[in-house]
Amino acid sequence: MPIHYIVVGVISFAAGFVQGLSGFGSALVAMPLLLLFFPARVATPFCILLGLTITLQLGMGLKKHLDFKKILPLFLGCLPGIACGTIILKNADDTVMKPVLGLILLTYSLLQLFTRPRAFRLHPAWGIGAGFLTGLIGAAFSAGGPPTIIYTSLNNWPKDTIKATLTGFFFLTGIIIAIAHAVAGITSTLVIELFLVSIPFVVSATYLGSVAYRHLSHRGYLKLIYTLLLLMGIMLITTSM
Repeated sequence: MPIHYIVVGVISFAAGFVQGLSGFGSALVAMPLLLLFFPARVATPFCILLGLTITLQLGMGLKKHLDFKKILPLFLGCLPGIACGTIILKNADDTVMKPVLGLILLTYSLLQLFTRPRAFRLHPAWGIGAGFLTGLIGAAFSAGGPPTIIYTSLNNWPKDTIKATLTGFFFLTGIIIAIAHAVAGITSTLVIELFLVSIPFVVSATYLGSVAYRHLSHRGYLKLIYTLLLLMGIMLITTSM
């Protein structure tokens, strides 16, 4: 088996397990690792296809908790964001994208590690803004989750509602971003090849992550993940200098 297949399999397994466990985070785990071996124009569209597989699998078990009224503001905001992000991806180079992604990881992980945002109900207009940032960052860096995750976590919603909202929204935006990448000529034959190789790894890992979620401390495991993301962010920034 070619070495890059093994690399993609291991990364896909880790990404699937994390999102199966927490409901988000596959791209935040996969992108920093993929960028060590592949250019962003390969890593980003691959991560989008990977995320689609994971959210489809998770969505099957969460469909009774889906509320499209909560998803709609996020979805409306993400559409122009995706267009802007696709343009950025097509014209940017890795020396710019690596530190930007690193800063995203640093900001998000530090926020989660050292603060406890108070839960309250936000006006849906905030969802439009979060959706725009998610679409822009997602299309450009395949790491658009933090704005939406922060928005949903600030709302006083039940845990299952938050996870279902994230899963449903990321599935819809993933479809649009994948189409935008294909139309822009970003999704190459290599991307499709790597994605096909990753399927058994990511499907099995997502299932295992979902099973582990029932038996482990959710908050404690997330603290470990945020610490790893913090280290990955530092690594991306330092390696781009």
